[in-house]
Amino acid sequence: MIRLVDINKSYQTRRGQNHVLRDVNLTLEMGQKIGILGRNGAGKTTLIRILGGVEKPTSGRVERDMTISWPLAFSGAFQQSLTGYDNLKFICRIYGKDPEEALPAVEDFAELGRYMREPLKTYSAGMRARLGFAISLVVDFDCFLIDEVVAVGDQRFQDRCREELLVKRADRAMFLVSHNPGFIRENCDRAAVLTNGTLVYFDDVNEAYHHYQAHSLE
Repeated sequence: MIRLVDINKSYQTRRGQNHVLRDVNLTLEMGQKIGILGRNGAGKTTLIRILGGVEKPTSGRVERDMTISWPLAFSGAFQQSLTGYDNLKFICRIYGKDPEEALPAVEDFAELGRYMREPLKTYSAGMRARLGFAISLVVDFDCFLIDEVVAVGDQRFQDRCREELLVKRADRAMFLVSHNPGFIRENCDRAAVLTNGTLVYFDDVNEAYHHYQAHSLE
């Protein structure tokens, strides 16, 4: 189970405090898939980064008793001066995986070719996202944090992402963050809408969709 308890997040700006998240509470059980709907700038990425431990909340806490991935579009934990292969070895050692056993699957999925042995600073943003996605698959978490990563690359690669996450790992828990309500309706069994820093949870995805539509027009 993963629980968000009274999560608040604010940033200091020149105009004062910018409150991105306000008293957010949410629970995810094993196998559940919760979609987070919100317009651009609503705080979806901030929420997913807090879930993954990339950022700390200003107040509140995250309780976890299952393994949880980093946000799959996030590559900030990678060392830019190291090669893709060296980053793979480093992450595998953290999670107790054999990097030599993991390498063929990562090479096949990320499709980086010779760049697997080149420093990450030579990668495009899409190449870094593909590497992070491929490594997350070989670590194989209980819960995946998906922040628009299925939009990376061409249509063939997007289809492979959906197959690996949403078909082969259908038994895993997931947070899917998107401003595309169709994607959430297709792939989630529950949803929440993030508006003005407040998260409203719905057991019914269609109710969440209608709520999102109504508030996105305000």
